[in-house]
Amino acid sequence: MTAVEGILFDIDGVLVTSWHPIDGAADAVREVRDRGLACAYLTNTTSRTCDEIAGALRNAGIDTEPGEIVTAARLTAEYLRTTYPGARAWVLNNGDITPDLAGIELDEDDPQVVVLGGAGPEFTHRALSRVVELMLDEVPVVAMHRGTTWATRHGLCIDTGAYLPGLEEIAGTNVVSVGKPSLAAFLTATELMGTDPEAAVMVGDDLTGDVLAAQRVGLTGALVRTGKFRQSILDLAVQRPDHVIDSVAQLPELLDGLA
Repeated sequence: MTAVEGILFDIDGVLVTSWHPIDGAADAVREVRDRGLACAYLTNTTSRTCDEIAGALRNAGIDTEPGEIVTAARLTAEYLRTTYPGARAWVLNNGDITPDLAGIELDEDDPQVVVLGGAGPEFTHRALSRVVELMLDEVPVVAMHRGTTWATRHGLCIDTGAYLPGLEEIAGTNVVSVGKPSLAAFLTATELMGTDPEAAVMVGDDLTGDVLAAQRVGLTGALVRTGKFRQSILDLAVQRPDHVIDSVAQLPELLDGLA
């Protein structure tokens, strides 16, 4: 690979778990900045806005600005403005992220497009049944991401990607997803950093959604053994990550080897 110019971090499971810092994460990010490398954060978190995420990271000792954060919601808003300009959207999501959906008209009663955000208590039997009805009525559905799980301090929780195959099978159509593992998400994030993908490293805890997807567009992948990482998944994987490290705390050592 070419010389490393930027680091793209996943957040949940890599830097924090349930917004509590992972040991060594703050020092690792500080070291990256001290080396003069660009930083950005690519996350499927849809329960908080970019401003709120930046604040939570700063509370965890990680110096971050909202403009460095690329969320699935931010990507989805741009996709809706481009693909369905002016369309009324029903957003089914766990958390209020309205500020990151600027320019999108929200209308739960008479939507022209359905947006599926992060899964939570809002994903009830009735709500998902209504999504199916709208899909069968040819109302387009957009998923903010296709992630299947996220890690909490109490264990794994299933996410939106766990529901999508069933919805697609019933409606006989595919649901467009915008965040990870969409390849466009990684390209948008590296563009934000001002680096070519080949000069960037993606650090994530999800083998498929973070690391292998990033590697497909040219980034170097670094899988951490924290968060949702499971050794059994890595053992069975046909495609391999470029690098595996115990945690983000080992990132500076990895970068030394890539210099």
